[in-house]
Amino acid sequence: MRLLPSLAAAGLAATPVAQAAELSVTVEIPQLNVAEYHRPYVAVWVERADQSAAANLAVWYAIRMRDNEGEKWLKDMRQWWRRAGRELRMPVDGVSGATRAPGRHTLRFDAATGPLANLPAGQYNLVVEAAREVGGRELLRVPFQWPPTAAQAGQAQGSTELGSLDVEVKP
Repeated sequence: MRLLPSLAAAGLAATPVAQAAELSVTVEIPQLNVAEYHRPYVAVWVERADQSAAANLAVWYAIRMRDNEGEKWLKDMRQWWRRAGRELRMPVDGVSGATRAPGRHTLRFDAATGPLANLPAGQYNLVVEAAREVGGRELLRVPFQWPPTAAQAGQAQGSTELGSLDVEVKP
């Protein structure tokens, strides 16, 4: 009789625990050899097939400028601004943050919490837009299916303000 409870416990231990889907985004900000370098403003969001914004994931800008002066330049990320930015009151908890130095920066989001928690099933694009003072603008898109039924990976390559963009989606 003592054997039955231990077998039941072993069976429970072997049962896989359901895990939430995860979206991982790695954005590369390239090191530029220019006379006057300013860190870029960057927006990361999910867009629907009609290119409307479904979720804001990150907005990196000069958050510590006096009198919120850094917010004035958010509109330079034109696509993000038109689709989602102008309706936000910055800073947004869990979304906005300081500009980032050149290098690779990884963001992770799960389906259970945060901006993807209520994302309906469908085909989406992960979009990253960057704009830099005394520089240019660049926008990259990587398509993905949500929620994922199998692991997905996608990549895009920038040419000026952004380097590589890697997107991984796991069930």
